[in-house]
Amino acid sequence: MPVPRRFDRRPPERDNTRINERIRVPEVRLIGEDGQQIGILKTPDALRLAQERDLDLVEVAADARPPVCRILDYSKYRYEQAQKVKAAKKHQQQITIREIKFRPKIALNDYETKKGHVTRFLKHKDKVKITIMFRGREVTHPERGQVLLERLAEELADLAIVEQRPIQDGRNMTMMLGPSKAILAEAESGGARKPKGDAPKAEASAEAAAAARAEATPAAARAEAAPAEVETPVAAEADAPAAAEAPAVAEAEAPAPTPAEDAPAAAEAEAPAPAAEAPAVAEADAAPAEAEAPVETEAPARAAAPARRAARAAARADAPARRAPARRAAARAARRRAAARGDETPAEGAAATS
Repeated sequence: MPVPRRFDRRPPERDNTRINERIRVPEVRLIGEDGQQIGILKTPDALRLAQERDLDLVEVAADARPPVCRILDYSKYRYEQAQKVKAAKKHQQQITIREIKFRPKIALNDYETKKGHVTRFLKHKDKVKITIMFRGREVTHPERGQVLLERLAEELADLAIVEQRPIQDGRNMTMMLGPSKAILAEAESGGARKPKGDAPKAEASAEAAAAARAEATPAAARAEAAPAEVETPVAAEADAPAAAEAPAVAEAEAPAPTPAEDAPAAAEAEAPAPAAEAPAVAEADAAPAEAEAPVETEAPARAAAPARRAARAAARADAPARRAPARRAAARAARRRAAARGDETPAEGAAATS
C-alpha cells in the first residue's frame, strides 16, 4: 500500500500576470502587436482593440504610471519566456566549492591521499578550499601551514591556479584553488566532440562491409572448386567395391586343409583328457587313507588311560605323608616363637608337641 504524502499546505503556484479582465486600473499605456506604441487609452477601449484582433491584453509593466499593456498571444508569450529561462540555465556554469582539511604535522601517506582527492575535484572543474587546522601551541608556528600550502600549490601547478593566497583566520589557514585553463579547455573540447560520436559507428559499419566482401570471395572460390572435390569421392566409391571383392576371392581360392594338417589338432584336443583324469584318481585313493588314520591313533590313547588313573590315585594316597613333615616344622617354629615371647606354659607346649 503506498504511503500517503504529507498534506502540502502551501498554496498552489499561480500566474500573477494580469491579463484581459483582470486588469482593474482605469487607463493603460498600450503597445500594439507589432511593438508600436499606441498611447494612453481607457482600459475598456484597450481590451476591445485586443479582442478585435483575437489576441490578449497583457500587463507587462505593472509598476509604471500608468501600467504598460501589450496586445499579444499570451500562450505564445509564456512559451517564449520558458524557453528563455531554459536557455539561460543551459549557459550557466554551476560552481561547486569543495573543502579539504590538513594538519601541520600530517604524515606523508595522508598527504598523498588528500592530494589525490584535490586532483579529482579539480578534474571535475570544482574549486577546492584547502584548510590547515592548528591545535594548541601549533598556532604559534603558522609558517609550517604556509609551507604545506605552497608545496601543494607547486605540485598541482598543472591542474590548478591559486585564486586566494594563504591567509590566517583564527586557528585556521585557508587557500583557494581553482581549475586551470587547460582543464576547462579540455572539458569544453570534450563536450564539443560529443556530437561526432557517429563517426566510430560509420567506421565500424565500413569495416563490417569490408569483412563481408572478404568472406564472400573465398566462398566463391570454394564454390568453383566444389565439383572437382565431389567427383573425387564418387570415383573412390566406385573403386571401393573392387577392393572389397578382392579378399573374398582370395578366401574362395585358398586350398582346403589336408588330413595331415588335421591330425595335430585332434591330438591336441585329446591330450589334456588323461592329465585331467590323473588328479581325480589320486584324490580318490588318498581319501580312504585319511579316513582310516584317526582309528589307528585312538587305540594307544585308550590303552594308556588306566595307567594315568592309577598314577593319580597313588599321588593322592601319598599326599598326607608328604604334608606331615611340613606340619611338624610349622609346629616347631610356633613353639620357638612362643618361647621367645615368654607367654607359653609347659602344658601348652606338651599339648602342642602331642
